[in-house]
Amino acid sequence: MSDTSTLPFPDEPNSRMRALLPFGSEFSPSQIDLAHVLELVDRHNGDQRALQAAIQATYFAEHGSATSDPAKAEKNRRTLAMNCRLGLRAYGIIDEGAHFTTFGKTLFDRRAAPRDMFDTLAKYILLNLHGMALVQCIRDMSAAGEDVDLTSLRRALAERGIAYPSGGKHPSMMRLWLGKAGIFIGSRWQIDEIRLQEVLGANPELYRELAGLTVEQKAFLRALANTGSSEPQPANEIVRLAEANYGVRFPEKSLPKLVLTALENAGYILATKTTDGRGAKPFMVTPTAKVTAELIEPLFNQLRQQTDPKLLALLRKPLSEILTELGSEDRHISGLALEALAFKLMRFLDMDYMATRLRASATGGAEVDLIFQSARLVYSRWQVQCKNTARVSLDDVAKEVGLTAFIKSSAIVIVTTGEIGGEARRYANKIMRDSNLAIVMLDGSDLRRITESASQIVDVFHREARMAMELKKLDLDR
Repeated sequence: MSDTSTLPFPDEPNSRMRALLPFGSEFSPSQIDLAHVLELVDRHNGDQRALQAAIQATYFAEHGSATSDPAKAEKNRRTLAMNCRLGLRAYGIIDEGAHFTTFGKTLFDRRAAPRDMFDTLAKYILLNLHGMALVQCIRDMSAAGEDVDLTSLRRALAERGIAYPSGGKHPSMMRLWLGKAGIFIGSRWQIDEIRLQEVLGANPELYRELAGLTVEQKAFLRALANTGSSEPQPANEIVRLAEANYGVRFPEKSLPKLVLTALENAGYILATKTTDGRGAKPFMVTPTAKVTAELIEPLFNQLRQQTDPKLLALLRKPLSEILTELGSEDRHISGLALEALAFKLMRFLDMDYMATRLRASATGGAEVDLIFQSARLVYSRWQVQCKNTARVSLDDVAKEVGLTAFIKSSAIVIVTTGEIGGEARRYANKIMRDSNLAIVMLDGSDLRRITESASQIVDVFHREARMAMELKKLDLDR
């Protein structure tokens, strides 16, 4: 596996790369006996052709024997055996030359104890092959009341920055191997939380907690874990390590507030201010038992390629909970619920999520709640602004129009629990008449219709599209 320990955490949503689930076709517990395959690897260690031939002879010799084309059947058998060998490599058991990796040798040494062997494989999958990302995605979908199958899972993983080829069985293969350790129950996508914790060796909520940290908090915690020390250390020394290794810059004066206090409240560190001597003294930080490089480092490597924490929170919310919170008297709670609802609405329209609350240079110092895109027929980019106010004003619309130059949007969606002011609507109409922008406005009455029946969103957007079409009519007779 490649070394990713010095790669920075991206702080711009568009800079993240897609993570890939490992290829596992024909490398499946329903097709092979893992302990025996490990013995084949040991017997033919370093001889790729011999290993593949042994796999073919053992597991795929009879495949396609009833076909009328023996040459084609033989070719298919070779392909199946090759896929199994590639799966061994993708799962980190052998290298390109068909030699055991260090992990593969560990599995081989534990082959006589199947429970230990499968638990070892499962933990490796969870920590190093995006297994925890898959598990957490399924947990989020279940919490949101969504059905889990290969179709819905493919989209949900993509929203979290994880991909696999169209038609691939990658999640199913991973589920089968995790199932051998008891993490998945039967043939369903149901998770045994007790076994998950036993195999992982930590509370599974650790993954979700880490996902919710800021870029600075992640870099600080990662640097602390990699020191390997359980003794108190100066915070400024950890900051130097984090800045050098991960390219993250820390605010000097607000480090305690923005980083140390949050990590201490989450139970990762103990922070003590030193007062002896003259001049400003750094905080001393002591890692708790939760901070182990064995867990922190691989989990952060998974999170490095995934989407921002705020989106993960939105993905977990079921629609019923969103609607309840929308009526909260706490404006912060109702505001977040409105944003979550807007996210659900854009998902109903099959839009692809890009980012949440872009700031600073990306938007010239302003902010946008949500950004989506679509590549169906032609590319389009949509910025979504959520307003938990009684009335949307002309200034609200004007600000969004101004941001399109930075975001390169082709459409604006404004969602409010209140009403759209007359001046705001007239200004939006003028902008649509004089430019190629489309501006969609959903008010409180629209939200009530949509919450009663999700399909109503189609009618609402059709209404707005017809209005835009009327405003943009061309006079071809001139």
